[in-house]
Amino acid sequence: MTGLSPARTRLALLALALGGFGIGATEFVASGLLPQIASDLLPSLDASSPQKAIAQAGIMISAYAAGVVVGAPTIAVFAARLPRKGLLIALVAAFTLGSLASALAPTFPLVVAARFVAALPHGAYFGIAALVAASLMGPGKRGRGVAFVLSGLTIANVIGVPAITLLGQQAGWRVAYVAVAGIFALAMVAIWLAVPRQPGDPAATAARELGGFRHATVWFALLTGAVGFGGFFAVQSYIAPLATHVAGLASGFVPVVLIVAGLGMTLGNLVGGHLADRGATRTVFFCFGAFAVAFTVLGLTARWPVGLYLGVFLVATTASALSPAIQTRLMDVAGESQTLAAAANHSALNIGNSLGAFLGGAVISAGFGYLAPTWVGLALCVPGVALALVGTLLSRRQHAVTSRGGREPIAPLSGV
Repeated sequence: MTGLSPARTRLALLALALGGFGIGATEFVASGLLPQIASDLLPSLDASSPQKAIAQAGIMISAYAAGVVVGAPTIAVFAARLPRKGLLIALVAAFTLGSLASALAPTFPLVVAARFVAALPHGAYFGIAALVAASLMGPGKRGRGVAFVLSGLTIANVIGVPAITLLGQQAGWRVAYVAVAGIFALAMVAIWLAVPRQPGDPAATAARELGGFRHATVWFALLTGAVGFGGFFAVQSYIAPLATHVAGLASGFVPVVLIVAGLGMTLGNLVGGHLADRGATRTVFFCFGAFAVAFTVLGLTARWPVGLYLGVFLVATTASALSPAIQTRLMDVAGESQTLAAAANHSALNIGNSLGAFLGGAVISAGFGYLAPTWVGLALCVPGVALALVGTLLSRRQHAVTSRGGREPIAPLSGV
């Protein structure tokens, strides 16, 4: 992308980040409102067992994650040739309608279905927006371009999610989703006004995009992200009862805990973007080591408010730093399938979302308490590191084969 003034470039990036802000709000606001949602939509179960009602309400989070998993590769594969600005506007319009449907659906099954549908554009938006941001930032700054788009999501967790959670606690959770729809409407206007026209890839075909899945290194990168974020979402999905039932805080402090998590995500995203430009693979291993420390700190200290704040901050920071590294790693190993790689990352992260919400809910339902999901997150670090290690070894083998004149495609080592 050339010919844009620095001011216009910043405005375009901010418009893309505003869409990410809306996505962060719609994805994470349920975590702080699960007790209210369970009370409203599952009154009988909530009366007999609030713990089980909250765990069942967590299905909303898993449904959203499943929608991302389905929508990201599907839309990316068939939309790679379309003009990117128009596609982004269409995706944000779909978010607006999906959020309104979530607010208006009268029963729990319909709300779950609405959350699934609302999530379909998630991965495609971030994938296309990341490609646009990378072109705006220029060569050598892909990680920072990805991080800038994701900064909208992380800042949403500092400002948007706590504010909307407080609104939902005071005015009802349905009003919270109406507010989310309003954010998407603003993002749609901002993208229309600020983002320059950018054509799609005229050479893209569904077969070429799907060809990226032929590379084992792509699958291992995706699985690494899924398992890594599974640990984060095991904690994040049940952060409200963790704060109130384990740390003994009043419900009014839940937005404060969410702000702390959002600050951690914002810092982690910025640090992760810079580290990814210096070596994506090294960053992945570093993040998993830090992840293990963060879960341990949270698990041992969450019974005290200060320990809860510190542990949540550390878990959110390390999780958010992992995302730009996985995204950059996927762009390295996907070859020509860049649109698919950019979107599939969000499928992987939301497989982690669904996995974490499910495993966290399972250990809570089994009677292990609201602190148990923290230890689930720690346990998931082990397969995460193993998957990253296998993917790295495959990259090295492919590089060695290519160096000897073989035909296997090169998978860039990204700092290995």
